[in-house]
Amino acid sequence: MASIPSSAPRPDDAPDSYVGLLAENAQERARQRGWTSVRSLPPGTVITLEYVAGRLNFEVADGQVKRCWAG
Repeated sequence: MASIPSSAPRPDDAPDSYVGLLAENAQERARQRGWTSVRSLPPGTVITLEYVAGRLNFEVADGQVKRCWAG
């Protein structure tokens, strides 16, 4: 039987610390801190509710992070 793959652990990082940063700077910081996937979305974007360990989501308006959450 094949083993079940383990997902990457979530970095010990506070998503709220990205709010207010420029999107480019926030993405760079997130990757440096160990997030395996970083996704930038405009406000009001319809997305699925699947949780992906190691992913950080940014809601970006006018080039600035307005909201941030893991998954």
